[in-house]
Amino acid sequence: MEFENNRRAIYLQIADKIMDDIMAGLHPVEERIPSVREYAAMVEVNANTVMRAYDYLTREEIIFNRRGIGFFVKPGAQNVIAAMRKRMFFETEMPKLFTRLHAIGITPDELSSLFKQFLDSQK
Repeated sequence: MEFENNRRAIYLQIADKIMDDIMAGLHPVEERIPSVREYAAMVEVNANTVMRAYDYLTREEIIFNRRGIGFFVKPGAQNVIAAMRKRMFFETEMPKLFTRLHAIGITPDELSSLFKQFLDSQK
C-alpha cells in the first residue's frame, strides 16, 4: 500500500483503504477481514498501527470483533461509511469548492447544469 505523504496519520489511511474495500464489496457484510497481523504484513507496517485502524473502525461501528475469531464487517457498514464520507465532504471539501466557484463567478444555475450533465454522462 502506498501511503500519502501528508499530515493524515497512517492508521487513518489504512482505515480509509479498508472502508474503500468495504464500499467496493471486497469485504462483504459479516465476512471476516484480514487479521491485524495479516493486514500489517500486507501493507508493511507495524501491527500496532493496524490495530489502531481496527480500533477506529470498531468505534465508528464499521467492523466488530468476535473474540478469538477475528474482525468482521458490521451490517450497515456501507451506510455508515457513506454518511461519514458525506459529512466529511461537506465539512472539508465543500467550503473550498464554494470559495473557488464564487471567486471565478460560477453561478448556482451553472453549477447545477454542469452537475446534471455529469450525471447524464455517467449513465
